[in-house]
Amino acid sequence: FFHFYSGICSALKLTVPSHTIHGIEGQPLHLTVDYNFNTTASEIQIIWLFERPQSNPKYLLGSVNQRVVPDLEYQHKFTLIPPNASLIINPLHISDEGNYIVKVNVRRNGTIAASQKIQVAVDVPVTKPIVYTEPSSGVVEYVGNITLKCTVEKGTRVVYQWMKNGKPLHAGPNYTFS
Repeated sequence: FFHFYSGICSALKLTVPSHTIHGIEGQPLHLTVDYNFNTTASEIQIIWLFERPQSNPKYLLGSVNQRVVPDLEYQHKFTLIPPNASLIINPLHISDEGNYIVKVNVRRNGTIAASQKIQVAVDVPVTKPIVYTEPSSGVVEYVGNITLKCTVEKGTRVVYQWMKNGKPLHAGPNYTFS
């Protein structure tokens, strides 16, 4: 079981992006981490963990000095090149969305430690939209109604916006949206 303390502990400063990092499914993602300390070190340990909401953190990989010890289950997916603490995820999958926890331990006489959390969101690119008309002829005489349906096969956080002659359409007596 792990306990974490964020930010600055004694003389070790650990810096991570403060905003959510958005990655694209199937692409590599680089989680940038900087750390510095005002002492000389005999050992530097870097540990990366991953957690999803309502689940225990999972060990991904870690290093002591230059030696990296991966979790064998994930060894082909995550890369760490110590003493740099940044993590490369390649390729990124939708199931990689969640919190990444980095912990750095620096030992000389005693050990100083710091940990930080990085939130990662995974976006799936939106495929080309397909528009259907009902009736399928698309011809409506005077009083008839026509229904336009738009779908996309894949994509996260999809937002639909109907346009007419390049201008956004708004609901009114002639248009209803569902």
